[in-house]
Amino acid sequence: MLGPLLTTGFSFIATLLIVLFMAIKQKASFKQIKHGFFLLVFLFIIFYIFIYFLMPSIIVPNIILSNIIVGIISIPLMYFLLGNKLVYKAKEIKTVTFIGTILVLALPVIYIYSLFTLDNVHDSINTEMKDQAEPLSKEDTPIAVAPESARNKMQKAMSVVPNPQFYDLGKLQVQKIGDEIVYVAPLEFTGFWKFIRGQETEGYFTISATNINAQPEFVAEKMQYTNSSYLNKNVQRTIYNKYPQYVQSGTAQIEVDENGKPWYVQTLYLTMNVTDKPDLNQLKVAVVDPATGDVSLHDTDQAPDFIDGSVSSELASTENTYFGKYVHGWFNSMFGKKDVRVPNESGTEKSVTPIFDESGDMYYFTDMTSPKENIDSALGYTMINARTGKLTYYNGDMNNGIMDSEGAKQIVNKEYPEKNWEGSMPILYNIDGNATWVVNVLDPNGLFKQYAYINAADSDFVVFGETASQALASYRLALQQNPSAVGASDQVQPENVQGTVDRVLVTSTEDVQIVRFLLENDPVIYTVSTTIEPKAIFMTSGDDVELQAKIRDEATGSVESIEIEGLTN
Repeated sequence: MLGPLLTTGFSFIATLLIVLFMAIKQKASFKQIKHGFFLLVFLFIIFYIFIYFLMPSIIVPNIILSNIIVGIISIPLMYFLLGNKLVYKAKEIKTVTFIGTILVLALPVIYIYSLFTLDNVHDSINTEMKDQAEPLSKEDTPIAVAPESARNKMQKAMSVVPNPQFYDLGKLQVQKIGDEIVYVAPLEFTGFWKFIRGQETEGYFTISATNINAQPEFVAEKMQYTNSSYLNKNVQRTIYNKYPQYVQSGTAQIEVDENGKPWYVQTLYLTMNVTDKPDLNQLKVAVVDPATGDVSLHDTDQAPDFIDGSVSSELASTENTYFGKYVHGWFNSMFGKKDVRVPNESGTEKSVTPIFDESGDMYYFTDMTSPKENIDSALGYTMINARTGKLTYYNGDMNNGIMDSEGAKQIVNKEYPEKNWEGSMPILYNIDGNATWVVNVLDPNGLFKQYAYINAADSDFVVFGETASQALASYRLALQQNPSAVGASDQVQPENVQGTVDRVLVTSTEDVQIVRFLLENDPVIYTVSTTIEPKAIFMTSGDDVELQAKIRDEATGSVESIEIEGLTN
């Protein structure tokens, strides 16, 4: 119980000094000192109990406040116990009052001081700025199942758990196990008496975060130390007992190692100077064994390799707030608001959305918007490395004038008002050089229904599909029919193709005609517009062609140039 013991001891510093001063001034007798000692011990025990349950971190504002509370309760009792006649104690009263006044005034002084150190908190963030926007490509990040849908399926599978009435699902955490990205959720007790009866939970659920048809799997793994356990089996208290000087960010989350063993992971930080503001360059992670309660502390980037999110989503959200709001300090955030950016609340975890890059590293995605009301355009977006806490801000030309994530969700919400389907988990992708919002469409029960692909620069350009591949193919075809669409700027290189035309379809828009065709023994759907080759509209089955096309996913090909035998040569 080192944590509560230290915190309680620090809370009695001012009281002990005042009591010693009073005892010396009053020339207290042995009997008075004995009574005073027992009174302090009694108050210490009472306050220790409160500290044990409240678990305040050992930071300057908390210590000052606790000293004030202890002093208000104990000093009057101690004063009358050690004193003889209150009327003759004017000097002592003035001294005690002076000390108490200093303590009371210290709190607002620290609060005001903390306001003017907010720019220092901003500067403590490990930040990289990139002028050229790099929206996520399809190859970089898989489209994840919305957490609402994953949680809904897990809830329906609770019947496989022994004594399911004891438990509920805990915090949902996405991580990479092996080569698969999954959601993991521990079982948590539903209340104190269920904890008393059960003493330990039965295990955790996993479900694929990329396959919408996947079903949850239950893994039996006994855990005594959990977020919902009480007294010394509580994870937060276990960490606090050992590291009371750190502030815990959010709720501990579960991560699973390569052997299937679960661990509770909690992000910690130190505060800035004497304030309660976080020093975001002093991030730690505590790892708790839920079977034994053993705790280890690491720098976030030095955590065990199986941990993807040593920086919690709550801490990432805090970083976004300080990065966007306090770029020029507190005064500017309230009045001038120069360069102020506000993170949107569209994320799946505390306003951020976890994603994975091609290397398997996890990041938190958040788009930033203007603090001005009724503005739904994005100013850029942030990517926070989930192991290092490094924040990268993208605000290049590709993001100029695009809608933000809230606007993308609203487009989906308005599409199916009669069904009450809603948009969830918007993520910005780079699809053929076009900034594109990919949004999960969920029914009122949180079950997945469709994907929505929305051109971030054109709110009327929306394509829906029941699978990611189907929606992507349809979106790319729609882009090729849109003469205003930006040309492909991704890394796909043109390929030389020869073949005989099998099927042809010509469609028209107000500005251009689009020719889509298949070649014999070739599954790729090729698309060419009449702006590239006007004679393509006369192409028929049996024509031999030579062309250059950018082929994506072996499904669609955007024709760069084409020669049709008998027509163009």
